[in-house]
Amino acid sequence: MKYRALGRTGLEVSALSFGASSLGSVFRPTDDGEAVRTVHAALDSGINYIDVSPYYGATKAEAVLGKAIGEISRSRFYLSTKAGRYGMDEFDFSRAKIEASLEESLKRLKTDYVDILFLHDIEFVPPEIILEEAVPALNRLKEQGKIRFTGICGLPLELFERMIPQADVDAIISYCHYSLNDTSLLDLLPLLATKEIGLVNASPLSMGLLGTRGTPDWHPASERLKETCLRAARLCVERGEDIAKLAVQFSTSNERVPTTLVSTANPDNIVKNAAWTDEPIDEELLSDVLRVLAPLRNETWKSGLREYNTKIDL
Repeated sequence: MKYRALGRTGLEVSALSFGASSLGSVFRPTDDGEAVRTVHAALDSGINYIDVSPYYGATKAEAVLGKAIGEISRSRFYLSTKAGRYGMDEFDFSRAKIEASLEESLKRLKTDYVDILFLHDIEFVPPEIILEEAVPALNRLKEQGKIRFTGICGLPLELFERMIPQADVDAIISYCHYSLNDTSLLDLLPLLATKEIGLVNASPLSMGLLGTRGTPDWHPASERLKETCLRAARLCVERGEDIAKLAVQFSTSNERVPTTLVSTANPDNIVKNAAWTDEPIDEELLSDVLRVLAPLRNETWKSGLREYNTKIDL
């Protein structure tokens, strides 16, 4: 497993990191015992960074993760959680709610601090709420020692382009923008480097786009993009390969992208994912898959307020 610096935080994070959303049964029913074993397997495989949120499974993911990490030395891993989003359309970025949310998360996670607290999906609320209320709340928690670093997350890259020059944060989570079908995150790297902001990339499978089972009905991608990604996945099957392996290798191989989150509640899967990062990528297959995806490269979808989606054809 490779380890890379996360911006100015001083954290050396594993190239592959563990997203604990699956522990909340958000993708399929899960067994808590198996989920706990998955977390332990992730750490034993060299993964040293775990991310979660109270939003995942209506706090179940945090509770199950708390069981898992409660049995492990806190020095073995970095931990982040989030605040601000609590339901599909439930957002509260007030100072009081952020502080209360963190206290509740710490209890579920059985720890007295998190390494990073992210504001969750901030594109759904007006920017002044984030800048005048939420970010100052994070900084107060940082001063109190309850969090080590601050962060924001969301989908539209335009969100970060607008907010980073104004919001003093240590890290961001961006998802679905550094994968086989979308590498537009690379355009944001110069701004992040200038500010020395740590980057966490998430969803190398583009929330299920890159798979042979077909994209979930709720996925906001266009039908053309879904069909194109399915063709790419089937091409891998024809070659005797799994597009998930290619996707994980692709997303974790770029030295300028410190870490990429993957989520599973199956211990065998996380061990397999971790092992893939140390195997050489099939360059010929990669080239052929990228050729299939090229016509719709970097196509994305709307999320949140219009002002963060002006570059998308609405």
